[in-house]
Amino acid sequence: MNTNRRLIAVTAAAALSVGLTACASSGSSGASTAGASSSADTTAPVTITWWTGQSADAETLLEGLAKEYTGKHPNVTINVAPGASTTDDLKQKIAAGFVANTYPDLSYAFGSWATELGNSGHTLDLSARVADPAVKWNEIPEAARKTATVDGRVIGVPALVDNLGLLYNKKVFDAAGVAYPTNDWTWDDFRTAAKKLTDPAKQVFGTAFSVSGSEDTTWHFWPLLWQNGGQVLSEDQKTATFNSDAGVKSLDLLRAMAVDDKSMYLDQTDEKYPQLMYDGKVAMIIGGPWLLYDLQQKKVSYGATQLPGTNGDHQTVSGPDVWVAFDHNDANRAAATSDFLLWLTSPEIDERWNLAYGNLPLRTSESTSPAFTTWATTYAPGAQVFFANLANAKNARPTVEGYTEMSKYLGEAISQVLQGQGDSKTALDDAAAKSADALG
Repeated sequence: MNTNRRLIAVTAAAALSVGLTACASSGSSGASTAGASSSADTTAPVTITWWTGQSADAETLLEGLAKEYTGKHPNVTINVAPGASTTDDLKQKIAAGFVANTYPDLSYAFGSWATELGNSGHTLDLSARVADPAVKWNEIPEAARKTATVDGRVIGVPALVDNLGLLYNKKVFDAAGVAYPTNDWTWDDFRTAAKKLTDPAKQVFGTAFSVSGSEDTTWHFWPLLWQNGGQVLSEDQKTATFNSDAGVKSLDLLRAMAVDDKSMYLDQTDEKYPQLMYDGKVAMIIGGPWLLYDLQQKKVSYGATQLPGTNGDHQTVSGPDVWVAFDHNDANRAAATSDFLLWLTSPEIDERWNLAYGNLPLRTSESTSPAFTTWATTYAPGAQVFFANLANAKNARPTVEGYTEMSKYLGEAISQVLQGQGDSKTALDDAAAKSADALG
């Protein structure tokens, strides 16, 4: 359903971090305060450009919303386009636009780009606007709000929120005579069940993990690290700390399941393991709400819970994406951009965008709407589980420059260890050392 949720390729991110940083030196050192200028004429004709980063169906839906807004604001023209052939390519297009002065007023962006975009000197500051109680900013999950905030400046509004939970195939559990997962499960419960569910003769695995070395590998590791008391980075966010005792303990658990128990299917592609769960070849996977559409379409008899926990901590990771607002040193464009963005992400319109497209709602208050009831029923039983699981998204995934390169090194380390190549401590230490230059 949400192919746009794929994260940017590490090679592109590493190459562009230099370009975005360079652009900052030629732009302003800070950012404009959107809509706060007394010189803005909110009735003057104005044209803004919106890069949605979406595939065809979602693009059509958003084009309709833009037409609805301009119908109510006839002085505003919105040029709507995907912006690039894939969402992954948007970052490069934006960076090139900074150089040529062809960047948009509003664009979809993966959360991992936020700091680089925020430090470019080309973003608006929406802090004053989101402070308005009518925006209900504090009802958006904390991890998503943190992602949209760079150095105290709000550079956009979350476009969607998600999280990781546990999805399982009931038929596989029934065939093995294993009780279904519960919200009280520990990781020991998870490991024990995975061993019982594994049947080499039938080529059935208890669980699965990506060993592609991509962000899919890395972000599945973060909840374990956080639950064990670890952090991704130091407090000043300049040093990798995932090689702590908490990190080693977390990777040792995954290694034991993959190497010792052989209960873990190791996916080299990021794409096979959900399908294998649908087909009954993998009993349970760690996944998110973007899989609910396929589960429904394929009529899988499935269940969902929050992640297994550590000492009662069931912390998860959220991967929020952001509508980023850009500054063109034009008060009228800034006002129109911020007004449209706040309308687009208002509870009433968000229900018609995220809920209609199978995503989680942005705000807790949307759970009282008829649209939420329809969504939760359509995507039951997983919808309510993932909505409630937003409360377990307490730590924000870092958005610092160098994150994508660090993620590559860590992903490679995790993949090697799960495939029996080296020990956890050595692999994590090596990944942290390799990350030093990127983070510095």
